[in-house]
Amino acid sequence: MRILHISNYFFPHIGGIEQVARDIVNTLTEHEQKLICFNHEKGTKKEIFDGIEVIRVGCQAKISSQSLAIGYGKELKKIMNEFNPELVIFHYPNPFVAHYLRKYLKRDFKLIIYWHLDIVKQKFLKRFFKGQTLALLRRATRIVATSPNYIDGSEFLPAFKDKCIVIPNCVNSARFQIDEETKDEARRIREKNNGKIICFAVGRHIPYKGMEQLVRASKHLNENYKIFIGGSGPLTDSLKELAKEDSKIDFIGKVSDKTLVGYYLACDIFCFPSITKNEAFGIALAEGMYFGKPAVTFTIPGSGVNFVSVNGETGIEVENSNSEAYAKAILQLGEDSELRERLGKNARKRVEENFTYQKFQINIKNLIENI
Repeated sequence: MRILHISNYFFPHIGGIEQVARDIVNTLTEHEQKLICFNHEKGTKKEIFDGIEVIRVGCQAKISSQSLAIGYGKELKKIMNEFNPELVIFHYPNPFVAHYLRKYLKRDFKLIIYWHLDIVKQKFLKRFFKGQTLALLRRATRIVATSPNYIDGSEFLPAFKDKCIVIPNCVNSARFQIDEETKDEARRIREKNNGKIICFAVGRHIPYKGMEQLVRASKHLNENYKIFIGGSGPLTDSLKELAKEDSKIDFIGKVSDKTLVGYYLACDIFCFPSITKNEAFGIALAEGMYFGKPAVTFTIPGSGVNFVSVNGETGIEVENSNSEAYAKAILQLGEDSELRERLGKNARKRVEENFTYQKFQINIKNLIENI
């Protein structure tokens, strides 16, 4: 089968959608595949990546976080005419690209809409593109959501439940090999913070990731706790300013996979403080759980976060954006080693049963075969 993948960006760009797109590509290796996405630079670049042709269309500007590329329509037209895909997998949201794809909806190909999240923050864009979103959903052969929570909580998906299936995102354990180097890294972290309860959070420093709430929660903890925050972003400076007198918090920036594994192994509690439906699933949350760490999360109606980690079973869930409640959950876990161990074991088990790459591959292959 000839399969065209349409993603916002693609590896080595790091992001949840990009990782899922790559996992799908690497699952469907027996098929003929192409992928079109944006390039962060202005020039269009074509290359063989992961064994398939990847067309990265030069990006000239961004509006409301959405990329714009003057040459996109021309490149997509060429692919649709010359490659003539039998199946298109379109990763949503990507409203400006949806405008170009809509021109080909009368052609004879199967269409999978991979629904990562609703457009939440950009309310004007959501209203402006509502018509084309509905057209895509009506045309879709199948609609993939990453959790049942997101189907029920979406503005659009409940009307198309008969087309919807759930394929959870996955933890690709190949990224997280535990070797002597990662064990040494974990030992170093624990020894440096001897006797303290180590909390770890990682993600982009943007509003919906809730790192501000985590920094504020730290103010309600005592000196027996240490919080490491990985990642970076536009809020990094303001977060550091908010935490400047709090010795319990260390910002470690972007780290390699090996260092990341070291922190996953070393920590006692995994903090995942996202606060809005922009966090549709939480791959980093599943990763922390994979290492047997209990999670502390906020309640996010309609998000898959509370599907990934189950309150009272794999972690503790508290009222959205309530930093004091978040701190109390951390304290509860910090003061009860048996609770940490029980929830951590359950967390590992939940990932092994639901969110492995092997399970993801089976789900994707079944999807393709069934259509």
